[in-house]
Amino acid sequence: MTARLVIDDIAPAVGEEPYPAKAVLGELFPVRAVVWGDGHDALGATVVATAPGSRNALALHMRPGSEPDTFHALLPLETQGLWQFRVDAWRDPYTTWRGHIEAFLATSSGDVEPTPHANEAEEGARILARAQELARGSERKTLAAATRRLRCPGSLRARAELAVSADVVAIMRRHPVRELVTRGRTHRVFVERGRAARGAWYEFFPRSTGGWSENGSPKHGTFATAEAQLERAAAMGFDVVYLPPVHPIGTTARKGRNNALVADADDVGSPWAIGAAEGGHDAIHPQLGDEKDFQRFVSRAGELGLEVALDLALQCSPDHPWVQQHPQWFTTRPDGTIACAENPPKKYQDIYPLNFDNDPGGLRQAVLAVVLKWIGLGVQIFRVDNPHTKPPDFWSWLIARIWQEHPDVVFLSEAFTRPARLYGLAKLGFSQSYTYFTWRGAKRELTEFMADLVEHADVCRPNLFVNTPDILTDQLVRGGEATFASRAALAATLGPSWGMYSGYELYEHLPVRPGSEEYLDSEKYELRPRDFAGALRAGRSLEPWIAKLNAIRKAHPALGQLRTLRFHYPEDDAVIAYSKHDPASGDAVLVVVTLDPQAPRETTLWLDLEGIGQEPGARFPVRDEVTGQEWEWGHGNYVRLDPAFFVAHIIALPTIPAPTREVLAYRR
Repeated sequence: MTARLVIDDIAPAVGEEPYPAKAVLGELFPVRAVVWGDGHDALGATVVATAPGSRNALALHMRPGSEPDTFHALLPLETQGLWQFRVDAWRDPYTTWRGHIEAFLATSSGDVEPTPHANEAEEGARILARAQELARGSERKTLAAATRRLRCPGSLRARAELAVSADVVAIMRRHPVRELVTRGRTHRVFVERGRAARGAWYEFFPRSTGGWSENGSPKHGTFATAEAQLERAAAMGFDVVYLPPVHPIGTTARKGRNNALVADADDVGSPWAIGAAEGGHDAIHPQLGDEKDFQRFVSRAGELGLEVALDLALQCSPDHPWVQQHPQWFTTRPDGTIACAENPPKKYQDIYPLNFDNDPGGLRQAVLAVVLKWIGLGVQIFRVDNPHTKPPDFWSWLIARIWQEHPDVVFLSEAFTRPARLYGLAKLGFSQSYTYFTWRGAKRELTEFMADLVEHADVCRPNLFVNTPDILTDQLVRGGEATFASRAALAATLGPSWGMYSGYELYEHLPVRPGSEEYLDSEKYELRPRDFAGALRAGRSLEPWIAKLNAIRKAHPALGQLRTLRFHYPEDDAVIAYSKHDPASGDAVLVVVTLDPQAPRETTLWLDLEGIGQEPGARFPVRDEVTGQEWEWGHGNYVRLDPAFFVAHIIALPTIPAPTREVLAYRR
């Protein structure tokens, strides 16, 4: 049944229940609604929110938006877990009355006898008298004085002066008289810790950290030798180190170098071919170390300010213990053999995909035990391999089950897939997701792509990886060193989270064959020790630029935002510009990046001044965090970017004050 007042287009609202919107701890969460009714009376709206485990509701006054009938509020989310909120609409008699009085006073001298306007004055007095019951202390005294003045002899202007003053208006916003209160539908927001949305990720293979033997051949690394890479990742400012699978690797159908179908005796195989005689997903490859070695590795990461993310790849080599113990967990072909994994045109002869249809209960419990095992060893972040090839209801169950006891666990979805499945997995609970950013290069592509992510920001958090062990894009193959620098700048500043795979900082760009996205001598199939220190000394490393980007990210909370992303207007299509701001701190940043790796670009950059909190025609100081230069900017600004020196301006803007958050009441 339609209510007396109508509440439409409440956001965030993620489809039908049970899907909650997403937020992180400490965020000022934007709530929006359209409220309308009959007639010309002023309307108001309140967002009423309840924190997890609380019996008290926090009520926040919603401010009118720039569009008619729209209302907005920033909800402070200071408790982790599942929040509930609703929007209530109501008729606002004080604002209606004040509008009538101010309109009359604007068109009249007001110097008339009180009798013809006694009703107007008395109506205001009665409204303020009702408000006194809600106010306390000095606010109540101010309202009482305004009420008495309205009932005194004199002109309407004199009688109403205090009742429409800024002090009374402010009090009435905090303690509004509400009529025809209409209660909205309840929505939910799941609040995770900050790392679920914001962070810089670095991927490397511990087995490639062993260096070289005396004869020049690579040595298998261990968790102990990998600690040096933790130190290097921390020095570059990363927050998360992500490890591919660290489990035993099968020998049956093992792949050789460059994905060869036949492996040599010394080939190490793909870490994603999980399982051997030494164990499966709950075991550690014996050449890497044992559980105590892994725990020391995780502990050392923590000392350096890093978290360890582990790959959760739900697939098996033909040698995995599950193949013999639970053959029903796999797909059997008509000839009795087990089907291998395929992702056309790729075929993975060394991997058996799991089949969740034959024994879903048993398989669920087995996977749950695996995840809990690694949580027990200190892992709080899982990068999930190809989640879109597993049943959606399985992920919904697993993530909810883990969060019951371990709410700090973060799940990253490797969902390089169609938008419906990307956003669908996010609704099911994945904290963040890979995206198609890796392939988006042109200005229009990037703008449209990010606009779509902003539109889905209430449910999907992107992690913008510049490359992966599987993905070497054509722009990296052909673009040269400046492309590596500009892609890193885009990923680090467009998204709240970004990531890179080891070797990117060395400009590795050779494909296994022309047109392929596979790396030549792919680390997926062989040990790849790298001389990072030597490259840095020789000036052939991107490490300093990556460190600068991550340092700027840490200094500017605006770069951890997605919802506030706004694009600006360089005249040159080879230059892209965008800004972000952080509602909590007011921090604001403008980023300008060249998309041309070959030549300098000069252009005029036209800023959306309203979008960066500036008045039309304003001039204001800015500072480039890349070069340290300072300028005075305005609506139109000259920009020059030379990829031989630097590919981006990252400009600190004047802060944008957050709207006042007016807490109306805490109530049971």
